[in-house]
Amino acid sequence: MGLTFENRTAVVTGAGRGIGKAIAETLASHGVEVVCVSRTSETCTAVAEGIVQSGGRARAVPVDVGDGAAVQAASEDLLSDYGTIDILVNNAGITRDGLLFRMSDDDWQDVIQTNLTSCFYWVRGLGRSMTRKRWGRIVNISSVAGIAGNAGQTNYAAAKAGMIGLTKSLAREFASRSVTANAVAPGFIKTDMTAAFTGDLADKVLGGIPLKRFGGSLDVANMVAYLCSEEANYVTGQVFTVDGGMVM
Repeated sequence: MGLTFENRTAVVTGAGRGIGKAIAETLASHGVEVVCVSRTSETCTAVAEGIVQSGGRARAVPVDVGDGAAVQAASEDLLSDYGTIDILVNNAGITRDGLLFRMSDDDWQDVIQTNLTSCFYWVRGLGRSMTRKRWGRIVNISSVAGIAGNAGQTNYAAAKAGMIGLTKSLAREFASRSVTANAVAPGFIKTDMTAAFTGDLADKVLGGIPLKRFGGSLDVANMVAYLCSEEANYVTGQVFTVDGGMVM
């Protein structure tokens, strides 16, 4: 049996490439109208146009998700156009890796702002419409780094761990209004970020993954689609690792 969606509208941040692109395309394949958000107009427009060409419904909205005023303005515009946004997938993220003693203030703050604070901005902007409608899905794309930590990624791991705490708090705040909040924590997924893992480095990484392979963006997107569907209406406050068994 397939997943059930009832004329829903979704916002997916970081939808211009990788996991975000796969999430947007997967939701659209289930009949969801998708608002593709990314920092650059070219990337989100390309994804939205591809969805439309495939028979889906989508539009592109370029926004710097770390800019609170820009997110608020975009949220108000979207609510004016759609009345409500049913699904919010906070996927936008960046890395600025480095050992802690060498990490600059900007490298720390940029990652926290883009990966974590942006989630607060979008939920603040769109969440009230969900609570008023008494239906909504919030899915935050965290990382196994937010569960287990990772040397050289203190900023990234802190942001992703923060997303998990945010998710659980949202789940408790919004449950009485039938709005669910869950997190998905991918492991090593084949994206631009993991393209550098080759040779001995790839072998070392694979050695820590029981399934002995990297995941695909669709593995994450399928989990997100389930959490956004009617079938997941009794699932909230949870963290789902999609990591080949890496942090079980």
